[in-house]
This record gives sequence, structure tokens and C-alpha cells, in this order.
Amino acid sequence: DFSILVEAVLAAGLQDALSATGPLTVFAPTNAAFAALLSELGLTKDQLLANTPLLTQVLTYHVLNGRVLRADVPTNTPISTLATGKTFSVNSSFAITDGRARSATITATAVLSTNGVIHVLDRVILPAP
Repeated sequence: DFSILVEAVLAAGLQDALSATGPLTVFAPTNAAFAALLSELGLTKDQLLANTPLLTQVLTYHVLNGRVLRADVPTNTPISTLATGKTFSVNSSFAITDGRARSATITATAVLSTNGVIHVLDRVILPAP
């Protein structure tokens, strides 16, 4: 379900950063979420993967410093991401509002990894332009 995310991380050269000691929290979009994004942006997967600056901004927007479990996700407040100066918010129903006022749902929480935690998203979130 996350092969496009993995391809994007590799294409952006972020694999070392995301496999570092951490801890990190990753909001991970599924393949279906990436397919919907490609349609929304009118891009092919190859075009997206070739745009390193866009990929880096989008992918780092999905990552937080620290291990944030479901019970610790701050609600109704801006959450700072690794994308410098970019935030999103999560409501009490665990829906995210991104920087472009788009909504994504957290469909699975607290998938533990060796360097943090992963929360699964049904949509790729985007920072404000």
C-alpha cells in the first residue's frame, strides 16, 4: 500500500533522513492517496517523481520531529512539520486540514517503527503555496 511513497522518498533522496535514529512521526499516504493526488494535479507518477523540490516539500510536510502516538496528537492547533514553517491541524475526529484547506483522514494510527511511529492517511496533504 506504500510503494509510491517509498518511490517518492527514494526519488527525493530522503531515505537517510527518514531512516535516521529519530524519533519521527510519519503521516503516510497510501498508493490510492498518491493516485488521487496525481489526478488532482494533472501529473503522471514519473512527472511527480522527477520534481525533487516538490517531492521534498510534500514529503517533509508529512513528517514531525518526535514520536507522537494517537493519544498525543494535538488537536485543533497548528502542528509544525519538517517542512520549514509549514503546519497542518488535526481535529478531534482525527481528520487533518492541510495548508490548502484540504482534508485527509487518518485511517490507521500508531504503527510502530524502529525510529518512531506511522499514521496512515487516505490523502496526500499539501502545504500552503
